[in-house]
This record gives sequence, C-alpha cells and structure tokens, in this order.
Amino acid sequence: MRNSFIREKSKLLYIGVKVITLLLSILFYSCKGQENKLVIDEPENELSDSIIKKSTNDNTSQNTFPFLNNDVQISNVVRKIFQDSKGNIWFGTENGAFVYNGEILLPIDSIISELGKGVTIKDIAEAKSGEIWFAHTDGISSFNGKVVKNYYKSDGLISNDVWCIETDSKGNVWVGTSEGACVFDGKKITPFQLPEGEIDKDFGISTTKMIHKIVEDSKGKLWFCTNAGLYSYTNQKLENESQKLGIKTNFVNGIYESKKGGFWISTKEGLYRLNKKSLENITKDKIILGKGIGSVSEDKHGNLWLVSNQHDLYVYDDKNLTDIKKDENNKRPVVFQIYNDQTNRLWFVGFGGAYRFENDKFINITKNGPWE
Repeated sequence: MRNSFIREKSKLLYIGVKVITLLLSILFYSCKGQENKLVIDEPENELSDSIIKKSTNDNTSQNTFPFLNNDVQISNVVRKIFQDSKGNIWFGTENGAFVYNGEILLPIDSIISELGKGVTIKDIAEAKSGEIWFAHTDGISSFNGKVVKNYYKSDGLISNDVWCIETDSKGNVWVGTSEGACVFDGKKITPFQLPEGEIDKDFGISTTKMIHKIVEDSKGKLWFCTNAGLYSYTNQKLENESQKLGIKTNFVNGIYESKKGGFWISTKEGLYRLNKKSLENITKDKIILGKGIGSVSEDKHGNLWLVSNQHDLYVYDDKNLTDIKKDENNKRPVVFQIYNDQTNRLWFVGFGGAYRFENDKFINITKNGPWE
C-alpha cells in the first residue's frame, strides 16, 4: 500500500514538472509585434484534463496553475467559439483565448493589449496558412501554433476597438471595428471605405461606422454587416445589398450561409431568409423585437436556431418558430453565439459559460469538459 502511495505521489510530481515545463515555454510580451512562443501541437498525455487560468476582474492576466479535477467554467463570459481545420476548438472569452486540442484545454496568454494587459476576445478566424486570428478589445492577434503576434492602432489599424475578423481565400485578413473596416495583406494594413450609417440608441456601444460582422461566402463574395446596412464586395465592386433587397433597417448584425443554399440575415427588424433574389422576413409578427436578431446556426437536422433580443432562444423548422424557454433543470447561458462544429454538435456560448445541446439537454462544458 505504501509503494502504491509512493507511485501515485511520484506520478503527480511528474505531472507537475511537465506542466511547469509547458508553462515556461510561454515567452512573455516585450514589445508589439514581437514573437511570443507557445507550443500546443503535441500535449503531454499525462497532464490533467485542463489547465486553469486565473484572472482578475479587469482581465489582467495572472499566473497559470494546473489543478486536478476542478470543474470550473472556461470563463464566466464566452463570447466566441471556433473550430479550426485541424479540429482544435477555440474559445474567445473575457479572460482571453483558450484552445482545446483534443487532449487538454490551454490558455493563450500572450494575446495582450498594447499596455500588456489582458483582453476580451470578440471574434476568431483561420487563415489559409493555418494561422488563427483574433479580434479583441485592443486590436488583433495571430497565432501559428507557436508564436503570437499582436497588432494595434499604432501598427495601422483604424481603431483598437475591434468587433470582428475574417480571412479570405486570397490570404487577406479583414478587420471590422467601431470606426470602420480595414484589410491586412500580410505586409500593410489599409483602410477599406464603407458608407457611414447611424447610431443604434438601444445599445450602449454603437457608432455610425460600426462593423458587426464580415463574412466570405462559399463563392468568394465578401459581406459586411454594418450600421449602414448590408454590403457585398466582389471583383473590387462594393454593392448596397440592403438597398437592392429592400431591407429597411440600417442595423444589420450578421449573415449566415445556409447548408441548404441561400443566406440568413440577422437585423434589428427581424431575421431574413435570402434565396437567390427572394427575401422573406420569417420572424415578422411572430417575435416582439427590441434589439433584433443576433447569432444563428443550423443543426444536424437542418433546423435553424436563433437568438432574439440578446436573451431569447428560438428554433425554426421551416414552418414553425418555437420558443426555447429557460428551465431551472436545464440551464443555458445568455447566448452570444450559436455554433455547429465539424461533427454537427451544437454549441451555445455566452454569459454563463459554454454549453452543448445533446439529447434535448444543455450540457455545461467546463475546463474539464465533457469534451466527447
């Protein structure tokens, strides 16, 4: 029995040494554009299911310590989830970025502000090269699996208040901020001119140049969701899609390409289904709108899930719109994003953490999973 105890103690000590070695591989930020190295491609199998990152209320990054069997939220606020081409699952939170690489959950501590403080991640995208790009509260950052590079207004961004990011098929990185859009070709950041719109008085943060979402569709067309409406860009030509389609509100929150063909367009006045040139507001007279439609995503059955007024959750099956009520026995977050991963699992992230919807229940995904 004593030998068993010694073996267990030695194993824990070995795990601790491995974790410390991993954490020491992170080179702390010294100046903007400098490389901060972090290897995550081949985790040690002996490590615990998660590495816990502590942070203060002002998002300042603290020391990282491993704890065994400690089921805590990935973050109290998870704004974004994204799965890359290798299957890694990324979480953008108020405490920075995390990645689950099939073995463990790791924090990416080197994504920081120009003053060296922690940031809130607002959007995530993957480039053709495999680099992961992050939009956050103090600029943008890239991560190639080992090195983090941070870019700020002083590097050419039109604003550090970045709300969305997209990478196109040509290798460009498109950045949407509260002061408009810009594009990074790998060498230079250039402003991209879009019409100026209006301030949405129903939101605490809103500007006439706000860019909510940038999306490249399957045919290579870029879409811009702004406070001046919906715009498309292809063959170096910018078009006012709101004007062409008859969308009356200036406030377009997002666009989602359906697996069935066509698009779903989230606006302040409702959710539109766009098929070729046919436009239909499927929520008209069915949902009382205040702040409009937010994130949408299709599930494995082809049903559309959508968030309304930042709090309400609905499912649309092409005929009926069903309100998914909150239940004390089946808790879910205040949803910021709905996401369908590569295995058709539906995720819900927001205020309250990260959840998956499985067998008609919302399952809380903590730093220890369950991942499968």
